[in-house]
Amino acid sequence: MEAAGNEVYHQPLLTLAALPELSGPQRQRVLDLDRYQHVIFISGNAVQFGMAAVEGYWPQLPVALHWYAIGTATAALLESHGIAAVTPESDMTSEGLLAVSQLQQVRDQRVLIVKGEGGRATLAQALTGRGALVDELACYRREVPAMPPGSLAANLSRWGIDVILLSSGEGLSNLQLLLSPTETSNFKHICLVVPSKRVADQALEAGFDQIITAENASDVAMLRALQKSKPGSGD
Repeated sequence: MEAAGNEVYHQPLLTLAALPELSGPQRQRVLDLDRYQHVIFISGNAVQFGMAAVEGYWPQLPVALHWYAIGTATAALLESHGIAAVTPESDMTSEGLLAVSQLQQVRDQRVLIVKGEGGRATLAQALTGRGALVDELACYRREVPAMPPGSLAANLSRWGIDVILLSSGEGLSNLQLLLSPTETSNFKHICLVVPSKRVADQALEAGFDQIITAENASDVAMLRALQKSKPGSGD
């Protein structure tokens, strides 16, 4: 993004922590990996933490599994583990993955979703509705960064931020948590670039009035959307 002429500042709105140890049921799901027909990774973080758990028990991965990734970046990480994953073509969301042909007829088939603690239940609910037997492997937790009160607002002001790129709805939620109500009101004029209509709706509900929705959360899509925020972009 700097190469495109932008002055860039990096402010994490989400921190990740590995779970100290998988619980008994979670560990059993890893041990039973060869009993699943479909394994879904919801993010690159799920690959990082999930494959560490899987490879601890499966130095040789089971054959005949169908692997999936939400997004090309997540698929690329799986490829580094020797896994070719199915991804949505452009809609890199849970909804996009649910549209792929391989997940349409899954009645009585076992599905494992590799993810962090909590998060959206869209995939599990939809696949269960299609008759699949769905389990989840939660292998990390997401946390709000530890920042002194007022420090995020001070950073935004000092840096003269005009645009914030948010890769997830959780990042938006944490942005609001790290700003006091008064501070949030002071920054409602900032343009937000978000990865989906769902997050755009969330931003509108929070009171932000300048929102640009990217095609997905990939770097290319977010950069393309960022260009629309510049004066004279023609959009």
